[in-house]
Amino acid sequence: MTKYFFKLWILSRIFAFMKKIRCPKCDNFISFDETRVEPGVSLVFHCNHCRKDFSVRLKVKAGKENTGYPFGYIIVVENVFCEKQIIPLSLGENMFGRRSKGTVISSPIETGDMSMDRKHCIISVEQKQDKTIYTVKDFDSVTGTFVINDILRKNERRVISDSDIITIGATTLILKLPEPGLPG
Repeated sequence: MTKYFFKLWILSRIFAFMKKIRCPKCDNFISFDETRVEPGVSLVFHCNHCRKDFSVRLKVKAGKENTGYPFGYIIVVENVFCEKQIIPLSLGENMFGRRSKGTVISSPIETGDMSMDRKHCIISVEQKQDKTIYTVKDFDSVTGTFVINDILRKNERRVISDSDIITIGATTLILKLPEPGLPG
């Protein structure tokens, strides 16, 4: 039995550095080892599913997570359905939901979480006088939207602040506001 768990541990270490790229034609995932590629380099991938060749340039990771996000960002916490993601917020309404081909939303989440609607909630960023106000509203989803484990009522718009936890489906989101001194 311990041999089995040891093999699982070894496999988890091997796949820990594997990243996935989605084919732009058929939405099939292609995995590659991120540690063997230098940031800023263009890579050419071949999709065995649809036979399309496409290139991707890997971004150079910045030292701080929120660099360049004047209105803050949402951290999608890694779980069994998805990897960690950082989604920048923009002024106005930011529609969050499960990414699905054919559904156009401003802030899609790459996930296999079927309890998350394709259009699940709206996080609004509004500037009033000299401050920025962040609110969240459920978009009539099947499973609802939770803020710090409290479900939002129908048509309720709740003010949220830095590090508040929002749950949509089985996925956790964390609001991160810009550092003081940055515009926004």
